[in-house]
Amino acid sequence: MQNIDRSSTQRRKSRGALSNAAGRFDLLRENVDDGWQQELPDASITTEIRSELARSLISYNRSPDLPFDRSINPYRGCEHGCIYCFARPSHAYLGLSPGLDFETRLIALSNAAEVLRKELSARSYKVATLAIGTNTDPYQPCERDHQLMRRCLEVLQAFNHPVAIVTKGAMIERDIDILADMATRGLVRVGVSVTTLDADLSRRMEPRVPVPARRLATIRRLSEAGIPVRIMTSPLVPGLTDHELEALLAAGQEAGADAASWIMLRLPREVSELWQDWLQEHEPDRAAKVMARLREMHGGRDYDPRWGHRMRGEGEYADMIARRFRLACKRLGLAERSPPLRTDLFAKPAQAGDQLSLFS
Repeated sequence: MQNIDRSSTQRRKSRGALSNAAGRFDLLRENVDDGWQQELPDASITTEIRSELARSLISYNRSPDLPFDRSINPYRGCEHGCIYCFARPSHAYLGLSPGLDFETRLIALSNAAEVLRKELSARSYKVATLAIGTNTDPYQPCERDHQLMRRCLEVLQAFNHPVAIVTKGAMIERDIDILADMATRGLVRVGVSVTTLDADLSRRMEPRVPVPARRLATIRRLSEAGIPVRIMTSPLVPGLTDHELEALLAAGQEAGADAASWIMLRLPREVSELWQDWLQEHEPDRAAKVMARLREMHGGRDYDPRWGHRMRGEGEYADMIARRFRLACKRLGLAERSPPLRTDLFAKPAQAGDQLSLFS
């Protein structure tokens, strides 16, 4: 683990987490050199990216809370540094901290596109919408150099495979050529997450994400290219951003979104402590209210992981947010559910050496 001085605000500049506490599996591991640079420059915490070869790429789930059963993540960790990110605990499986390691020590699966092509080509593969960006953002800053997401999109385009993308990154505009082509065949939809319209709060809460106005511009550009876009007001933070719900939806609709969704702030495992540290430093006057609301929705706990409860909580406050969301969507003409993407066009593209059909 990096020995990071959490009291040094200069070293934490443009980072979300305030600490780098050990992951929950560290006591089970030997203390060996894992290949990461251990000494960091004094001025700031730099981003380190290590390339690895993936053995498999598509992950499957059976969660009734999710509208998809499969996803891919070309990157592990996310430089966006959103302090509330529910994916932070996944870094503990790598022997790294869900804190600063999650946003500064990243892994790029350099052969992601090749592995994806192989998995889609398997005779046993059954097509269904593939989700990207549900764990870490595929359009985080390192994508500019690695271009793993674009190469994966080229594979999906070649197979006519449906894909649902979630991002906060304006870099998705680079791939409008691919996405617009797939959209003409009903093969793609995009969700852009906008958590607040307050640029200052956004910069502190999600330090390396494009400012809210820039994300709204991305919604507009995607929509103008014929790509269906959903505005995702996620996560909604009680006592901090919940008052913006209607304004967020209206801004998304004005920018061209045709659908919307919301998820309440989730604090699984190590995220709870990281989030509460952040609250105490950045919003100390609101910290008690925010946590009281969350615990009210989760039976007195910071988080309730049960299916059917973890995404939105329960109780009067959660019900009120759901009513406000439904009324705003109805008024603005935003769909809560998007039509299914097409799966009937899926086909393995011809490869060099394939036998040609006599009737093609």
